[in-house]
Amino acid sequence: RNTDFKSRYVPNNRSGIGFGFASSKVLVDIAFNIKTKPEDVTRRFDMQGTAILAKKNYVNFYVQSYKGFNVKNDFDQPTVFRDDIKSITIGINTLRTIPDIEFSYSMLKAGLDNVNKKVYVTGGFGAFAFYDYFSADGDVLEDNADMYFNEQAHIKRYNSAAVGVLGGLLSVFGLPHNITASCNIMPGIGLMYKHVTLADDTYTPSNHFLFKLDYTLALGYNVERYYVSLIYGGGAYSTNLGYGNSYRFNLTKAKLAFGYKLGRGKKRKVNNNAR
Repeated sequence: RNTDFKSRYVPNNRSGIGFGFASSKVLVDIAFNIKTKPEDVTRRFDMQGTAILAKKNYVNFYVQSYKGFNVKNDFDQPTVFRDDIKSITIGINTLRTIPDIEFSYSMLKAGLDNVNKKVYVTGGFGAFAFYDYFSADGDVLEDNADMYFNEQAHIKRYNSAAVGVLGGLLSVFGLPHNITASCNIMPGIGLMYKHVTLADDTYTPSNHFLFKLDYTLALGYNVERYYVSLIYGGGAYSTNLGYGNSYRFNLTKAKLAFGYKLGRGKKRKVNNNAR
């Protein structure tokens, strides 16, 4: 985007169905994409995971590869689907908490119900790293965008890598009727190397700062054998490309899960009387 206009790139067939397993420390999901129509299909691979290591280390990572985007704008030009635009993003966040992580939204997602207090709050500091890439056969802007963007916005390929520091707040709230809520917020600031390839030129933006925010909101309902969780979360970062242009990346996920707990049957009474 520039001061007045922006172009957005949104994938198709964003829904999926799948299965997974979870514990108090690790959550793994495997999902299959749902394609509702044969044309304008986004070819995609998504992997996201969360782990708690040694009671104080909260780690989440993501890998995303997409090819095919709807190109939308705010200057009254029609939306078009471009199957030549592809995007790859790989990232990891680590948070070292000051107190131990007694209960987290990872446990909420796993359907664990040992919420002994009304409020759990944990905070700390950490680091992040990610790689971001997108490209097109020509450039990512349509021909009708010439009058709205300058020459340096007609990007054929973009490469970037970033490292930085972040802070975080992890919170869980025990609510009535077996309901648990969670909110995680992790803002960060870092340094980023960027390289932009145009049709006939390349350049490296001189501004290396970036700002990012990761967040998660969750609700869970828990009974003896079953649980339901609703989770919405994602991450975003913004950086300056120079020449009056900027770039913002958003990664979001919404998940509705129905779970069945293993190994939680009622204990049998043991009769120790000898006969």
